[in-house]
Amino acid sequence: MAEIEIGIGKSGRQAYGFDDIAIVPSRRTRDPEDIDLSWEIDAYRFDLPLMASAMDSAVSPATAVEIGRLGGLAVLNLEGLWTRYEDPTPQLEEIAALPAEKATRRMQEIYQEPMKPELIGRRIAEMREAGIVTAASLTPQRVEQYAGLTVEAGLHVLVIQGTVVSAEHVSSREEPLNLKKFIRSFELPVIVGGVASYSTTLHLMRTGAVGVLVGVGPGAACTTRGVLGIGVPQATAIADAAGARMSYLDESGRYVHVIADGGMRRGGDIAKAIACGADAVMIGSPLASAQESPGRGVHWGMATFHPTLPRGARVEVGNLGTLEEILVGPAYENDGRRNLFGGLRVSMATTGYEAIKDFQKAEVMIAPALQTEGKALQKAQRVGMA
Repeated sequence: MAEIEIGIGKSGRQAYGFDDIAIVPSRRTRDPEDIDLSWEIDAYRFDLPLMASAMDSAVSPATAVEIGRLGGLAVLNLEGLWTRYEDPTPQLEEIAALPAEKATRRMQEIYQEPMKPELIGRRIAEMREAGIVTAASLTPQRVEQYAGLTVEAGLHVLVIQGTVVSAEHVSSREEPLNLKKFIRSFELPVIVGGVASYSTTLHLMRTGAVGVLVGVGPGAACTTRGVLGIGVPQATAIADAAGARMSYLDESGRYVHVIADGGMRRGGDIAKAIACGADAVMIGSPLASAQESPGRGVHWGMATFHPTLPRGARVEVGNLGTLEEILVGPAYENDGRRNLFGGLRVSMATTGYEAIKDFQKAEVMIAPALQTEGKALQKAQRVGMA
């Protein structure tokens, strides 16, 4: 791709987000009932190519069980409220009720409560007892301290997650986590992220991870792009990561999954993520807007409560319906925010692709008029795509 001159001495590539592209219909269509949305990673198979973000507003042990029942994989944040408080209900209620101008400061105080190692095993057990595949996340800084507890508790999949995760962290103050050494010696399959470039994705794949989370800053509650100026629009980030996946497959014979993380509010966004090369998607805010979700109508990310440099906002997401309605329907509104995977199914059927890996080959085009062409009435009346 040709680079564009930003100024003398600096040039850069053009990058695209979901709103900048469109999926192009092909010569074939299919019956939606014939579409296979299933996703397999490591030894586990899921009916939906879905991971639920490790955010306290979206995933509790109870919602993880429900998401598992519906066919997805929920990730519990092992550094969140569920391992800091025996019963975080009062804290969740307080966060939901905080006025906007006081939310960040008070959340920093709430999250100062120390993690309780015994709660790690208890939360994993709560999910396991329901018979679902269990997944949980730790940041790179705490992996070596707590990872052993996850194995003892019977966790199935570990997610190592941060704003940006690299295969080579350099520090003059402490011995950094050696991802390759850790993953190669660890008993569980590991998913790592986030990343937003070809080279970093390729390096992370070489650590032995089974999946890589792609997305830096696109989340509904994330302010990383404003606070740090870092990020890549998701369509380009996913396509670059998919390119790294093919390079690594040629290099090693091993297939590593690309999981689009963030920036998806509607079924069409999920479809575009897959069409750009993702094997599955990780979503947070759509799940936080479910009736059952712990956020009670508000949503915040993993870095919202950082003690010195918060990189997230507490945003209102409202109540769209049950988890089942949001994920697999039925939908009673026409804005694409419910029955997300019904939208993916129909998108695949309309373009003629039967399975997720086939849909990754769909043609896409740059489409700056996609969101506005012919939609003046919807915009004026704030309905549909507005």
